[in-house]
Amino acid sequence: MPAITGKTKLLGVIGHPIEHSLSPVMHNAAIGNLGMDYIYIPLAVEPENLKLALEGFVSIGLKGFNVTIPYKESIIPLLSEISPIAKAVGAVNTVWRTENGWSGTNTDVAGFLSPLQYSRINWSQSLAIVLGNGGGARAVVAGLTQLGCSEIHIFGRNQEHLQAFHKSWENSRLPLNLSIHSYAELPQIISKAAIIVNTTPIGMYPYVDDCPISMEVMEKIREGTIVYDLIYTPNPTKFLHIARSRGAIGIDGLEMLVQQGAAALKIWLQHPVPVDVMRNALRYHLGLPVW
Repeated sequence: MPAITGKTKLLGVIGHPIEHSLSPVMHNAAIGNLGMDYIYIPLAVEPENLKLALEGFVSIGLKGFNVTIPYKESIIPLLSEISPIAKAVGAVNTVWRTENGWSGTNTDVAGFLSPLQYSRINWSQSLAIVLGNGGGARAVVAGLTQLGCSEIHIFGRNQEHLQAFHKSWENSRLPLNLSIHSYAELPQIISKAAIIVNTTPIGMYPYVDDCPISMEVMEKIREGTIVYDLIYTPNPTKFLHIARSRGAIGIDGLEMLVQQGAAALKIWLQHPVPVDVMRNALRYHLGLPVW
């Protein structure tokens, strides 16, 4: 890591909570590898202070930042411009400063799709289940649509939020076959799924013993089903551990984190970034084998 001076440019990630974020590990590893005079830091922002935080970022010269739970949607009205993919998704995870203000895009869709690119599933005949209806779910729905999934079923605990989520896609211009459900309906559908994606924070550190669905329902997952958890710490989550024990193909959120982060860093630095360095920094940090 190069020395931090008064000339060092600032990057970061905002969220609430933010203590769990591993983004600084991979971004600072890449920055150090490139020998560029930047530093990437976690920035805890209380929900009532989001607008104030963006004003403060201008004052301190922050060049750009990532956005995580719970701000991927609520930050949009505070930006002067968002990319077409961010408009389609309705969520932003990457922001940078321009002469006209803050601009945003969404690199989560590409990050989500990266581990699925070599799958042999016939997506046009597949049913997908998405647990949760927040900003992460929006990127997943867009990604599943790009894959060509025939049906996408969204499960949530708040009917009002689910209906708002469903309605928000009406003008997206994406070819969606989207339906919403309460968790009570999950046992009747889960065995039909080719892919199940957890976009909720349930099971995230420090609540490592939590699982988004019950063991009874997990037992209905078919062998060979792809079970994808966007959470990357712990690795694996209880959800993935149980799914793999049932013969499912488990995918954790680590590669999505790497790929969306690499795309964001390339935007900020306007320079190619060392993806392998980012991935291995995370794996080393988590005590996983380095590739």
